[in-house]
Amino acid sequence: MRISFLLAAMFAVTCAGHDARAADSRHPDWPCVQAKVPELSVVAMWAGPPLDDAAKAWENDPKIKDLVPRLAARRVPLADAEKSVAEFVTGSAAEREQKAKRLFAGLFDRLNRERTEVMNGIERLNRRQQELADKLRSDIAELHKVQDAPTPDAAKLAQMSHQVEWSTRIFEDRRKSIRFVCEVPVLIEQRLFALGRVVQQAME
Repeated sequence: MRISFLLAAMFAVTCAGHDARAADSRHPDWPCVQAKVPELSVVAMWAGPPLDDAAKAWENDPKIKDLVPRLAARRVPLADAEKSVAEFVTGSAAEREQKAKRLFAGLFDRLNRERTEVMNGIERLNRRQQELADKLRSDIAELHKVQDAPTPDAAKLAQMSHQVEWSTRIFEDRRKSIRFVCEVPVLIEQRLFALGRVVQQAME
């Protein structure tokens, strides 16, 4: 086995142990640097009138049900979202307020659920990563035994070396993926906060 891959494998499992120790003790499967906040707060995202009467009413409005997913999509520029909101939140002051409340209630519900799904996915990925780290430790220990034998089994040594190489590649790919997806909940929060400001401005 190439020394570089053995070193990489040992580094990988060392990092896995460090990441596990660095995780929030309240959420042992959470690997991200950002603190895990399981649920978003409406008051942190919305400075408008209370949404109590709009929390579920938005689901009965076909226009809002159609508009919410289009506004929630991060690929849609905020300027385009602002235009769509302005076209929807029209009428008298009372009508604008009702439309705005229902629209934001729908956006909050959708993006909060999307964020939760992403966070659950991150934790599932991290659990698989920890399982792979445990397997790598076991395989490395077995590899050392084969290498240190008085008469090493060449076939088994080659097979174990390939296995450790392959597992190390997968481990490193997952580490990169986790770092990337850890940013997604933050992006969702930012999107929701920005849309909240847009809806409030249209209401006013």
